[in-house]
Amino acid sequence: MVDSIILPPDYKPSASEPYMCEMQLEYFRQKLEAWKKSLVTQSEDTLEDLRQGGLNQPDDIDRAALETDKSLDLRTKDRARKLIGKINDALERISDGTYGFCEETGEPIGLERLEARPIATLSIEAQERHERMEKTYDDEA
Repeated sequence: MVDSIILPPDYKPSASEPYMCEMQLEYFRQKLEAWKKSLVTQSEDTLEDLRQGGLNQPDDIDRAALETDKSLDLRTKDRARKLIGKINDALERISDGTYGFCEETGEPIGLERLEARPIATLSIEAQERHERMEKTYDDEA
């Protein structure tokens, strides 16, 4: 992929262009990079907050509230870490030419779905099949 693609500021992928053309790929690459940068910044802020606060609160209730907050912050940070991994995977798919196509069927995932969830790896139909299968197995357990 060529790094010299400059997108117009108001560019949005459109069904009138070839699916996953260079402009669309660059649009999603920039969207994913911005999302990743935002998550990394939030994660750094969370780490700094965790370093700042101590558990030497004299009051048991205050200490419990602080521990709960820290636990929530750590879960949020872990979720962000996993999401960054998925973003990196999506960026890799852009590089290798498989981005935007369902990993199960090879069919296009679709611009609307990618706009809503740029890390999607399955088409809506394949995702629904997976969810039905999970529900079936959950019901049997």
